[in-house]
Amino acid sequence: MLNYAVFAQIIIAISIVVVWVGRFDNIVKEFEYFHLSTTVRNIVGATKISLATFLIIGIWYPELVLIPALIMAALMIGAQLTHFRVRNPWYKYLPSLVLLILSLFTAAVHAGKIV
Repeated sequence: MLNYAVFAQIIIAISIVVVWVGRFDNIVKEFEYFHLSTTVRNIVGATKISLATFLIIGIWYPELVLIPALIMAALMIGAQLTHFRVRNPWYKYLPSLVLLILSLFTAAVHAGKIV
């Protein structure tokens, strides 16, 4: 399962970087639509990029993965709640839902709950 967890770590990290760096203009529009401040957007973005970095470093240092994976899962729960709050259509929930599942899976493997 560890190989699957490493694969999940890579998918999470790449997804975060693509969205928060490569498609930042879309993030700006979404946070405006959600009525969230630029400060919140910047904190969330910096946190997600930092966590993605830890997930990549965790490939070589697995002891660094559990906490970042759990924090990433918490941020994805926040994203789910935000989509729910603004009543987005179901397909808007999917990216953060997939990342939530991958983050929880990664955390469970590194916590020894899934062998």
